[in-house]
Amino acid sequence: MGRRGYPPEFRRRVLDLVASGRSVCRRRTRPGTSEEAVYTWRRQDRVDRGLLPGLTSVEKAELAAAKRRIAELEAVVVPVAACRLASASGVPHRVNVSVPTVPQQAF
Repeated sequence: MGRRGYPPEFRRRVLDLVASGRSVCRRRTRPGTSEEAVYTWRRQDRVDRGLLPGLTSVEKAELAAAKRRIAELEAVVVPVAACRLASASGVPHRVNVSVPTVPQQAF
């Protein structure tokens, strides 16, 4: 699996340079770092410090973990619930269709 994002210390260093008055265009010190990424980091930093409304980084991480856990539980619960509901209602959950066999002729 590839690396996702940039290390927090790199982001912090770029944000510190931008906060000191440097241009965002000049702060793209790593190849592949876009201006949009720097602006996104700056906005999230302002949210984390309470200067802008929105979800903080900690809240985003908690929300992502909760969504993953819900998806895991749904993967287990939904099929089981479907089987139980189907059996309680008298409707077969799975219909087995058998292919009629053709008797072989003796030669």
